Amino acid sequence: MEIDSLYIEQVIATRTWKLRKQVLYPEGSLKDVMIDADFDGTHFAATIAGELIGVISVFKIEEGHYQFRKFAVLPHFQGNGIGTALFKSVVDFCRLWNGVSLFCDARIAAVPFYEKLGMHIKGEPFFKKELEYVRMEIGLFNQTRHQTGI
Repeated sequence: MEIDSLYIEQVIATRTWKLRKQVLYPEGSLKDVMIDADFDGTHFAATIAGELIGVISVFKIEEGHYQFRKFAVLPHFQGNGIGTALFKSVVDFCRLWNGVSLFCDARIAAVPFYEKLGMHIKGEPFFKKELEYVRMEIGLFNQTRHQTGI
């Protein structure tokens, strides 16, 4: 897969909804992928040759602490570093705004991916709409950059 032309930019919330639905809730509706806080968050999109292929949204929860949600990459583009590039964009953004931690509620199947990014499980698994999740977190201090390479 040629990703030399990968472009990541900040976008408005509505730009993320269709891809979120397509990847995360293919049998659902757009309502399933809209977040009440969407217009308060910051959203990143990955494109190749103008085609939207991945999205991630980040929200400030409290001073220094951020959560990312609705992280999705089209299946035929997964495994090519696109998710890692989107995650790095969020980490860089949070560090720019003096973030000290970043977390997500990860689907259990995605735990190995997040562990490769340097994230660690915090707490016990739980369910949302019949899907099993676990909270994962990464510190954003400068020493973390050395440890994870991100």
